[in-house]
Formats: sequence, C-alpha cells, structure tokens
Amino acid sequence: MRDADSHALSYPQVVRALLVVNPQATTTTPAGRDVLAHALASDVKLEVVETSYRGHAADAAHQAVADGFGLVIAHGGDGTVNEVVNGVLRDGARPDTPMVGVVPGGSANVFAGALGIPRDPVEATHVLLQAIEHGTSRRIGLGQVFADVAEGADGRWFTFNAGMGLDADVVAEVERKRAKGRHASPALYLSVALKAYARNVRKPQHFTVEIPDEPPFDDVGMVFVSNTDPWTYFGDKPIQLNPSTSFDGGLGLSALETLRVPTVGRYIAQVLATGNPKSTKLVRRDDVGYVRVKSEEPANLQVDGDFLGTTTAVEFRAVPDALAVAV
Repeated sequence: MRDADSHALSYPQVVRALLVVNPQATTTTPAGRDVLAHALASDVKLEVVETSYRGHAADAAHQAVADGFGLVIAHGGDGTVNEVVNGVLRDGARPDTPMVGVVPGGSANVFAGALGIPRDPVEATHVLLQAIEHGTSRRIGLGQVFADVAEGADGRWFTFNAGMGLDADVVAEVERKRAKGRHASPALYLSVALKAYARNVRKPQHFTVEIPDEPPFDDVGMVFVSNTDPWTYFGDKPIQLNPSTSFDGGLGLSALETLRVPTVGRYIAQVLATGNPKSTKLVRRDDVGYVRVKSEEPANLQVDGDFLGTTTAVEFRAVPDALAVAV
C-alpha cells in the first residue's frame, strides 16, 4: 500500500526481520503463523518469537534493535503492537531503529485500521510484502505517557489512544475478566462499560485538564486522548471522538465536564451517528502538543487498551515522526 505519506526506504539487500507472534491473541493460530512465516521468509531473513509473558514482545523487539534487525513485525492485537513499539523505542528513536510491520491478529486492531492495513492477516501480509519489495514506509507521530504509576509507565509510548478515568476503568475490568478466560467481545466491553459508567455516576471522578495556551479545565468527568482517528472500534464500527486527529499532527482531546445521563447520552448518540460530537459540556481539541491531567484521588490509566495502574497526575505528549511503519 502506498499513499502520499509513504517514502522509499534504504533496505539492505537482505532484510533481517523478527516476527513477534502473540499466540494468545484473538485470531492468531499456529496454522496462520506458519503461513505468515513461510510467506515472509521468501523475502526476508526471518526469525520468529512467540510471546510467553507480559512484556515479552517488548523485550524481543528491544533485543532486535541491539542485534541489528531492520524490521520487527507484530502479529497479534493492539497490545502486541504497543509492546513491539515500546521495545523498538525503549532507548529512543535512533537512526538504526528498525521499522515496524503489523499483521493483525487481535479483536480490534485499531492501529492497523488507522493505517489502512487490512484486518485479514493474509491481506495484511500481502501489503507488508509489497512494502518490503518496493521499499516503502510511512513515518508517524506517537503519543508518550509520563506518570507516577508503577511498571514502567514513565515514558510509555502509545499508538492510537490513551485515557484516564472511565475508559481506563473499562480496560482494567476487561483485563481482569480476560485473565479468567472471558473472550474480549464487543458484548463484554459494552457490559463492563455500562457498569463502570454507573459506578462513576454514583461516585464521580474529578479531573483538572491542561493543554497549551488555554486556562485549565476544572472538574472534568472523563478524559480521552487520541493519537489518530478512529479512537477505537466497536465490532466493525469505527468510534470517532476526534476525527481531525491523525498520525501527522498532535494529540486529540475529548473530555466531558459532566457524566450526567442526559449529557453522556447525547454525546454517545452523536458519536454513533455522526462521528463528530459537539456539546457545551465537551472539551474537544485537535493537534495539541500535550495534555496534562490531575485528579483528586488515584484514577486508572490506560494506553492502547493496556491497563497501566493508578495515578493522580499524568502528561500525554505528542512526539512527531517517532516511528517508521512498513506499509
């Protein structure tokens, strides 16, 4: 696939590529992995790693940088992609930083969808092989999170969205249920979201939000941050909170000042109907350099659908041209 943002790459004659496979991802299978590996091995010098623990994809991608690989391919869901990106960029963006390729294998695959990569693994593999053959890629901006939570959240990269409060509550609960064997279906997300919203109505969270060149917004009820459009998918439907946000600009902010039922109901209806929500109670900005959020009590934090922990202060930063993606 090529577009106006693609450019030629300086591939070595034989590309060393690492294929990172998450065997627990929703739609990955051993047969699919083998077909993918066989197809790629005809064009690159391929090595394959199957992940076996949280953070394994990041560790493997980071080692690939040290070992001089030119391409690291994530085959899994958005969590696998996020880990690969964080592993590749663990020491920051450098001239020898490998490109990242994506072959979707999860349930949502938001990052791949935003790049125009097909959800079907076979079609996505064809796109990747074309990029390798023609030497094309796209440089994209990423978001980065700086917070006081544990487990390395300080400086954590994210590719498509992040949030503090309600959406992170949903992510945390879905992760807990998946750990007990539940399938990450749209029905599960909807059920968890409704219960999380009901809890927030009973006990509202209160955030202060700061963005460049504007006074702080006090007593905000929920905070969504986007690095691209769409914000996520519900089944096959794109959920657009900041439709003007893209990989080529800054971050998007969508924050409701109240979680009262009428306001949230109108907001959701607009998101589902038009993908262009507007409200006097909505703080919506596109292309901002940072979003700072503080809360009175510890609140949940998520990036790319990955629960990081709780925090009372976080800064989301836009980092332009941070990553080269083979497309």
